[in-house]
Amino acid sequence: MLSKFKKNYFAIISIFLILYFLVNLFGGQRGLFSYFEKKDILKKLKSEEDYKISRINNLENQNSLLTENVDKDLVDILIRDKLMLGKNGESTYIIVNNDN
Repeated sequence: MLSKFKKNYFAIISIFLILYFLVNLFGGQRGLFSYFEKKDILKKLKSEEDYKISRINNLENQNSLLTENVDKDLVDILIRDKLMLGKNGESTYIIVNNDN
């Protein structure tokens, strides 16, 4: 038995090394399957990042309209959306007092 092992020593070691590298190539945290999973996660995170960046830019734009020179149209839209004042399709009349 020991003599057969000595004769096939190189073949046995080679088989174990090949099996070890194949298992590590496909499995584990740095394997091929894990690579594709991480690639999908990265794609989802990048799309989420793009959405959040566009949302931040939109909020910064709205904030800039409300800081120094108040945009009356934006304030009107915000009041109607947040406070539920007014109805869809209604006519809005602005009364201006000219008693200067």
